[in-house]
Amino acid sequence: MPLDRLTPVLDRHVAELEEAGTAKGAEHVVVGVRPAEGDRGPRFLLEGEGDREFIRMNSNSYLGLGLRKEIMEAEEEGTRRYGAGPGAVRFISGTYDVHVALEERLAAFHDREAAMIFSSAYATIVSTMVPLVTKETVLISDELNHNCIINAMKLARPAGKAIYAHNDVAQLEARLEEWAGRAKRALVATDGIFSMRGDHAPLDEIAAVCRRFDDRFEENVVLFVDDSHGVGAFGDSGRGVEEYVGAEGVDVLVGTLGKAFGVNGGYVASDASLIRFLRESAPMYIYSNPITPGEAHAAKAAVDFVDSEEGRAALAHLRALTSRFEKGLGRIGIETIPGDHPVVPLMIRDTARTRAMVRHLFDHGVLVTGLTYPVVPEGDEEIRTQINADHTESDVDRVLEILEAFEA
Repeated sequence: MPLDRLTPVLDRHVAELEEAGTAKGAEHVVVGVRPAEGDRGPRFLLEGEGDREFIRMNSNSYLGLGLRKEIMEAEEEGTRRYGAGPGAVRFISGTYDVHVALEERLAAFHDREAAMIFSSAYATIVSTMVPLVTKETVLISDELNHNCIINAMKLARPAGKAIYAHNDVAQLEARLEEWAGRAKRALVATDGIFSMRGDHAPLDEIAAVCRRFDDRFEENVVLFVDDSHGVGAFGDSGRGVEEYVGAEGVDVLVGTLGKAFGVNGGYVASDASLIRFLRESAPMYIYSNPITPGEAHAAKAAVDFVDSEEGRAALAHLRALTSRFEKGLGRIGIETIPGDHPVVPLMIRDTARTRAMVRHLFDHGVLVTGLTYPVVPEGDEEIRTQINADHTESDVDRVLEILEAFEA
């Protein structure tokens, strides 16, 4: 049946997004990867660009593990052993010993009693937050939290929702004060690393506030943290923002296997009772296939790598490259938000200039992500760059040279 009346409506909607400047637009299609060689990191080939090579500065693979030989071999071994896919959801016949081993490894890595894996971090957030919210729960969220938390809050049906200004602990405290005695349970949600800016939540202070108010809520104040950009990329041993700030008291920790660990999937780590509850109530766990056995085998190898001396060395290298890039930006006069996380935003603060600089970088073989008005507020336009551990000093210096040569 032709969608003769619906099609024009859909086309008009996309056209309106394009006109407003909020459309995602066409995607670059990677058709090949040339491995690192000498003083240069990996290079990427794109559809329609022939043999032109690109430095990828917009990848979440912070440690470069997705291209690391032993991680790829682990995925191949898992696939040979168990097949290409799990064949069913987990409660039917889709649970393999590698899934269980990965969950045990993640729980140990985060010093938690238990963990469970999902098909993605987005699915993890939506599928864990919503079941933890009752009609007598208040949801309290940082204003800059990721879209996955925002959509989970839309799907939940709490007693109320409250937003606090970005990283404003005093305002969080005020929100808890407003709801103490009115809600049985409070769920405080925050990103660990805020992915557009590279800054981190003061989890030590947030956890302390949650502890102070805990007795004033019958069913506790639950601190829920999505540290997908932090785990594996932040802290001396890659344990994320918790480690970096010395936080204690994060009740529900969500991470991803698809960023610093270089594979695919998401996970939640917490105490055993909460995980047991989620296995019986999280819809995207119960009714969706898990990651493949090959992915699980590769992800466990990636966690083992991070949790090793070699992993600590890679993290130290990542911090050194990030520092080199930030210092170079300062030298050539480009504003950034300084920090140790490898997300380094170039605060251009002008839509036309941001778009021109993104094009300049692309024309000179560098892939970045530009964020312009109205996607971000006017005056906050930026280019998000991301350092990876498989970049080299030569790569970083080359990107700085290209930026310095830009003329608006």
